[in-house]
Amino acid sequence: MNIRQRCFTSCLVATGLLLSLGAGAQTSVPGSASDWPNRTVRLINNFPAGGPSDIIARTMADALQTAFKQAFVVENKAGASGNIGADQVAKSAPDGYTVLFGIDSTLTVNPHIYKGMPFKAADLKPVMVMASSGLLLGVHPTTGLKSVADLIAAGKKKPLNFSSAGAGSPGHLAIEVLHEATGVKANHIPYKGNTPAVTAVLSGEVDAGVLATPGMMPHVKAGKITALAVTSQRRSRLAPDVPTVSELGLKTLEQEVLYIAMVPVATPDAVVQALQRGVVDALAKADVQTRLSNLDLHYEGLTGAAAAKRLADLSERYAKVVRTTDMKVE
Repeated sequence: MNIRQRCFTSCLVATGLLLSLGAGAQTSVPGSASDWPNRTVRLINNFPAGGPSDIIARTMADALQTAFKQAFVVENKAGASGNIGADQVAKSAPDGYTVLFGIDSTLTVNPHIYKGMPFKAADLKPVMVMASSGLLLGVHPTTGLKSVADLIAAGKKKPLNFSSAGAGSPGHLAIEVLHEATGVKANHIPYKGNTPAVTAVLSGEVDAGVLATPGMMPHVKAGKITALAVTSQRRSRLAPDVPTVSELGLKTLEQEVLYIAMVPVATPDAVVQALQRGVVDALAKADVQTRLSNLDLHYEGLTGAAAAKRLADLSERYAKVVRTTDMKVE
């Protein structure tokens, strides 16, 4: 995989989120950006340990610590679909010593389903959209379901229980879209993170889940979860025999998770650029590439206005989905 940083010098500004996320530093902070980092950097992962975003955060922490000769420490601050950790970063000093490593839904879904957000999307700006992965629609083998057609037929007759990583998570969104597009009767069962949501499918506590592919694949390979489809634009490298939802005529179910790094909006550009270079260099390492590949993640490398536009476009799309499905936080 050819790792390179893709920056764009200009981009049409279509939404307020794009304006805020792409904004440059507005406020000076104590100290010089040129000596960053000269103390411990906290990487806040706003989901429980063990999930894909946590694995990426820890992978980056190891690589950045080696590159910068400073401690990079991962802290898991889970809760409220990622809002708790993101809020902590948004309200931290804009000096590059507190960085959010998470997924896009905190910024692209949560503002549309939570009546009161503890922070605004405008309070954060992207360091990088690092990678993306699809979701995998999987069922417990005892359901006897072997295809999406089987699942739709069964779900129209009686409700099926679906786990998700929490209210507002990508899986929750996917469940609502599945119901809207196919008429499947789906009971949404939220869990505290992707790992326990996968475990619920694995144990048969729920019938199915539309969850981050990296967490599902080991159990699919072991024959303990039956994979029906992936929501990514392309087939999974780890399960090339599993069709995409588009191939099955369900393009509206197409969905990917973006793995992002964010900082407070007033963080100096020099610090952001130094962090970007460190992340790009880390992603170029053979062992990191292997780890990403094993997680079925695809490199994105979007920064600045390009990253902001990607997030803004998703936010606009998901706002429509939330309105259409009447998706709520339970």
